[in-house]
Amino acid sequence: MSTKKPAKIAVVIPKYGLVGGGEKFAAELTERIARMASYEIHVLANQWTTQSPLIRFHKIPIINFPKYLTTVSFAWFAEQKIKKLGIDLIHSHERIFNADLVSLHSIPHRFWVKDIRKKRILSLFDHATIRVEKMMVRNNNTIFLPVSNIAKERFIAEYPFLSNRAETLHPGVDVTAFNRLDRNQCRKRIRLQFGFQESDTVLLFVGMNFELKGLDQLISAMAGIKAFHNTTQLKLLVVGKGNIGKYEKMAQSAGLDGDIRFTGVIKEKMEEIYLSADIFAMLSQFDTFGMTVLEAMSASLPTIISHHVGAKDLIREGVNGFIVDRDNIKAISDRMLTLLDKDKRTSMGLNAHMIAQNHTWDVMAHKVVEMYENILSRK
Repeated sequence: MSTKKPAKIAVVIPKYGLVGGGEKFAAELTERIARMASYEIHVLANQWTTQSPLIRFHKIPIINFPKYLTTVSFAWFAEQKIKKLGIDLIHSHERIFNADLVSLHSIPHRFWVKDIRKKRILSLFDHATIRVEKMMVRNNNTIFLPVSNIAKERFIAEYPFLSNRAETLHPGVDVTAFNRLDRNQCRKRIRLQFGFQESDTVLLFVGMNFELKGLDQLISAMAGIKAFHNTTQLKLLVVGKGNIGKYEKMAQSAGLDGDIRFTGVIKEKMEEIYLSADIFAMLSQFDTFGMTVLEAMSASLPTIISHHVGAKDLIREGVNGFIVDRDNIKAISDRMLTLLDKDKRTSMGLNAHMIAQNHTWDVMAHKVVEMYENILSRK
């Protein structure tokens, strides 16, 4: 008696499981799908961190010079490997020539370079990337999964014919990573490490690009608060990568040099960092989602985010967080002052945690498996 072979699934992404929202999204989702479903899963990537023996990894070359070949070469080599493996379903997290399912972690490349980066002249790399993107969206059978309504709206504005083939699928979060830790112990240990007091109200900022994520605006808002409320014990913990020297000078000029700590990049124990804080802020110029927002919510932190952060889909104004204009420093200061009230931020933090519990990676994985099965059944 013949046994039906498991469907072969290709998960395509240049960097799997490394630093970055899309990279983490792909790994967290794929690892769970590998455990819950009987698929033969193949990850096609240029770099990866191996996590599960249930997944087979394949090195996909990238030609980095000249730069315009980067996107094109990855898409071409991935296509050749997919043909060789005899794949039944392609789930891509990157622009490639053809896929059954595409998780959209970005916005249309033309919009990014023209409207966000403000580039007047597109490079050969930009033109090549846009070309691959256009080839990808032309497949009438491809389903697109933008990670936020912002991403969905931008793609539909660029490609109106995608309106009936795009469904928002937010990233997930590992709530258990926070639940198994003792908040009080984390709070004491991390605050001692960075010189904060138990009575301090610690505002947490996490980002790999200080300017784009809105650190300038946060420091300006804190300076405004200190000018009128000089006894406020509001502190700022900055985690990530950026021009620390620039912001140390800015803090000093604003009289905040004793109120801000820079940790640099932290790859492990980030859960402890979240649990040690009181408020989370992310005032990005543009973020398709912002997974750190969901992580902060899992740690029961009320959040202050800009209108340009995709995670605003999960925020209920004044209930579990605030959504502000990133250039309205007074509005940012006002929200910070509101959250200096311990009872208010505790209540909002609990509401944030309840929302996060409905957005775990397991929940997202079940949704994607259902999509896989629908696609496979049609084939």
